Amino acid sequence: YARVDVLHSSRHVRVELAGHLLAESRRPRLLFETGLPTRHYLPKQDVRMELLEASPTRTRCPYKGEASYWSLRLGDTLIPDIAWSYREPIPECPKIADLVCFFDEKVDTTVDGELRPRPITDWS
Repeated sequence: YARVDVLHSSRHVRVELAGHLLAESRRPRLLFETGLPTRHYLPKQDVRMELLEASPTRTRCPYKGEASYWSLRLGDTLIPDIAWSYREPIPECPKIADLVCFFDEKVDTTVDGELRPRPITDWS
């Protein structure tokens, strides 16, 4: 049995890759899901959306709904499916609607000034 909880937070979250700032927010929503690392869902206004390109990838989660993915464009390099969002999550999980979440497995995430280790999951 999996459980999903979402909490509003004022923690300072920075997301970077290869020296590029991808997002910075003091208003993340923290998603806690059984068996997975805490995920930081960020408002699009706090994400450098100009660096992201919509991906054709879609997945479905029974606890959240259908996810759409974003790829990261850094110069000539495209890093596929580095982030995702739920445009219309299922009614039981409305707090993450239209927010962006990066794979902590693929980026450098700093929370309140502390670099978090990259988790080892199926998405590593």
